[in-house]
Amino acid sequence: MKFIVALALFLLFPLLFKGQTADNTAKLKVLQDKKADFHKRTEGESDGFRIKIHFGTDRAKAMETKSKFLSKYNDYSAYDEYQQPNFVILVGNFRTKPEAYGFLKEIQADFPNAFIVKDKIKLAN
Repeated sequence: MKFIVALALFLLFPLLFKGQTADNTAKLKVLQDKKADFHKRTEGESDGFRIKIHFGTDRAKAMETKSKFLSKYNDYSAYDEYQQPNFVILVGNFRTKPEAYGFLKEIQADFPNAFIVKDKIKLAN
């Protein structure tokens, strides 16, 4: 008797969850499409953090600071912006503040006035 019940459960068990796999696959496809659409609209950018290593009115000094940074830390991106009336150099693409803080500590010897700012970052592919 126990054998018959166990056999019946063994044979019927897959039938109970058969429809859920197809349903989950459809839901996953919808979520993937939504994410792709979001990245198209935001051009692959997301909220995150960068480190501001320079801000000032002298453009030549800003470009010099950017070159100094890129020569020593070439694994990180550097961005130059004009935020009236200052030229600003921002570095890195950090998703979390602790991640940015770790890199800030690493570069503070070379850039003592650097600090973390919230910004739109480019997501890695």
